[in-house]
Amino acid sequence: MAARDNQVEHFAWLARQTDGMIVNEASGLVIVDCGLPCDTFNTVTRAWLSSGTARQRIQETIDYFGGAGRPFSWWLMPGDKPDSLAEELAACGLAPAESEVAMAADLAKLQKTDLAPLGLHIERVRTLASLRDFAQVVAVNWSPPDKWIVRFYELTADVLLREDTPLWLYVGYLDGAAVATSELTVGGGVGGLYNICTLVEYRRRGLGSAMTLKPLLDAREAGCRYAILQASAYGAGIYKRTGFEVIGEITEYKPQQ
Repeated sequence: MAARDNQVEHFAWLARQTDGMIVNEASGLVIVDCGLPCDTFNTVTRAWLSSGTARQRIQETIDYFGGAGRPFSWWLMPGDKPDSLAEELAACGLAPAESEVAMAADLAKLQKTDLAPLGLHIERVRTLASLRDFAQVVAVNWSPPDKWIVRFYELTADVLLREDTPLWLYVGYLDGAAVATSELTVGGGVGGLYNICTLVEYRRRGLGSAMTLKPLLDAREAGCRYAILQASAYGAGIYKRTGFEVIGEITEYKPQQ
């Protein structure tokens, strides 16, 4: 499934290229360990397990991150195996932290929207300064702001700023201040949207729609035909207006506290 493969690229590509980070794709899972105490980037995805070995593999993964002293998140996607995976995760002590809808859009049918609401200026990240702006806006989605988000982008800066990166980052500026972000990951034959963030005081003013559309237009120009994303119930309406349709559900699991 394209959405699953794109999510793997989103989580794993930087870690594959960065010293000190680990990607293990053996035994039916993609396990990413960024080496930081941050479950945003320590992830498990694309499960293809048998019903007879699923519980053992889940427990081994829990033990791995527990032994390393690092939190992690397990992303359950449409098409993951076995069909009983949600029950197996729960049996091993992982609990749903958040559920979102998976959505897809035909890039030939995008709905137009204002790309410069309030005078917004959108830049593709190509410098250390704009990458720092991106990291700071994303980090404040947590309260208090997650310093490990900023550290992750510091560690991966050289890779992210390469011309061949499949992760295209964007920052939206108002009067020179960074107020919004988005990311397009090109992989699995589609463009995947992630990290669509707007500072609280600037929400509900059209900035999120603009930050969504700009990377999609770039993806279409680069030859992508379809795009995917995962959205909260709050954000789904914005994406539907852009041209996305619901295709399934994605659930993030974490160890119970």
